[in-house]
Amino acid sequence: MQMDDGLNEVGDSSLADETYRSLLADILSARLAGGSVVQQRRLATKHAVSRSPMRHALGRLEGEGLLVRNEKGVLSVRVISLKDYLDSLTMRMLLEPTAAALASPHVSRLELNPLTRMLDEIEADPDPDPEVVWAFDDALHNYIASESRNPFMATTIGEMRRYTTIFERQLPVVRAKPGVREHRAILLALASSDAEAARRAMADHLEVVRQGVLANY
Repeated sequence: MQMDDGLNEVGDSSLADETYRSLLADILSARLAGGSVVQQRRLATKHAVSRSPMRHALGRLEGEGLLVRNEKGVLSVRVISLKDYLDSLTMRMLLEPTAAALASPHVSRLELNPLTRMLDEIEADPDPDPEVVWAFDDALHNYIASESRNPFMATTIGEMRRYTTIFERQLPVVRAKPGVREHRAILLALASSDAEAARRAMADHLEVVRQGVLANY
């Protein structure tokens, strides 16, 4: 059975989702850097997919604002400006401390243990793999957003984090172990089910991030 958009209902639709996730990961990690021209055929070959799922994946990313077209219709990866970054971070600073406070009654030590172990390993490693550091950052912030039990808040936080992540990963200077102290404070507050401590710890963390980016920009 064919869908109206030209994708096979199960196979191609699933492949389009997989292609979307792969491209999103490339954009977030700056493997597809801001300003890069997007060539559908070349990307389809690289990802070993047909043009149909690639076209739908690119359309989805364009709809989400991560890909843009110039006046000639050429598609490229959106360049995240400093203003874009600061605006996105401001939204995070408005929402994420509240999300942390809302999440605190719902988390358990069992759920926090894997995150704590990840942070312990990062702190113990004199030169941690940046991908491991980013994986931890994603896991912690996404977990808190989810456990806020507010899907509108979680969706907005996720969208804003995309922009801040893209910008931060393209900075020429970054800390080797960003946020260890602040992330530790967040985890401890969550483990104690202390909503106000979690709120303060998240607010402190995001302010440290903002100051660090401004100092290195």
